[in-house]
Amino acid sequence: MSMQSPTRPRTRRSLSVIDLALIAGFAALIAVAAILPAINVAGPVPITLQTFAVLLAGAVLGARRGFLAVVAYIALGAAGLPIFSGGGAGLGVLAGPTAGYLIGFAFGAALCGFIVERLPRKRIQSSVPLVFVAGLVSSAIFIHTGGMAGLVLRADMTWSQAFDTDKIFWIGDIIKNVAMALVATAVHRAFPDLLDRPADTRAGASVPA
Repeated sequence: MSMQSPTRPRTRRSLSVIDLALIAGFAALIAVAAILPAINVAGPVPITLQTFAVLLAGAVLGARRGFLAVVAYIALGAAGLPIFSGGGAGLGVLAGPTAGYLIGFAFGAALCGFIVERLPRKRIQSSVPLVFVAGLVSSAIFIHTGGMAGLVLRADMTWSQAFDTDKIFWIGDIIKNVAMALVATAVHRAFPDLLDRPADTRAGASVPA
């Protein structure tokens, strides 16, 4: 005979060695994107490839591992490795005008991963527009908003001035999100089980009795 098991809450598996390797790999990718030559524009924030790498981490690894990859990158930079934009390092960067962007990176990767995790698998592998929108929305909500907040708090700007500085990055951000979506969909076609999806809630599963 069998009996119905109670509905179990959605849970996350613990991180495996492979998970940790992926997190470390994407943290390294973000670092490389940060230290590549930047384009300096008006204002204290240079244009780099970080947004591409950050959102790719979320879109490829999912919310949890993408978030952890960015946190690992920030922690290593804060500990003294010269992996922030322009070769910056140390806790002082986290108190500077770009701090809002760094913090926004972590939550932007998490939101992008959260959205992509909930897309049908075939759409993740084939729909560049859906992954693009996931990245652009995540960037707008957390990276740009967080970045402007950092400029207001750390660069003594008004919100209007911060917006004028931030809007320079939008065209580049759109291009980087297109590239991110192209790469992410290709990765998911090659490795369809790579995404860190939430565990299924299995209501009504039968167990032997």
